[in-house]
Amino acid sequence: QVQLVESGGGSVQAGGSLRLSCPDSEYTYSDYCMGWFRQAPGKEREGVAAIDSDGNTSYADSVKGRFTISRDNAKNTLSLQMNSLKPEDTAMYYCATDLPPPCTVVPGTIGDEYAFWGQGTQVTVSS
Repeated sequence: QVQLVESGGGSVQAGGSLRLSCPDSEYTYSDYCMGWFRQAPGKEREGVAAIDSDGNTSYADSVKGRFTISRDNAKNTLSLQMNSLKPEDTAMYYCATDLPPPCTVVPGTIGDEYAFWGQGTQVTVSS
């Protein structure tokens, strides 16, 4: 696998915002899906958001209306804008690339089909 590097994590109070970014690998397929996952202590990894090469998006129900995933194909970057953060959003967040389309967040899946993963960036939301 090619390692990706996330940035933008940190600690915020409930109601605050953070923006996560992840550069894409030069070895990834530009027409494949990209996504964000998260894993809290003692929990399974879960999909947060996904986006295809045309900008079509999919979100977990828990983040709809609060998170926005985007990609810049020219710059090979993937971003996740997180607004109205809640304590339950606290987790390690991972970017992932090269899931064959269609690109959909499916409850109960951990995204092992993605070819490339970042090392994770911690997001902590306090009450």
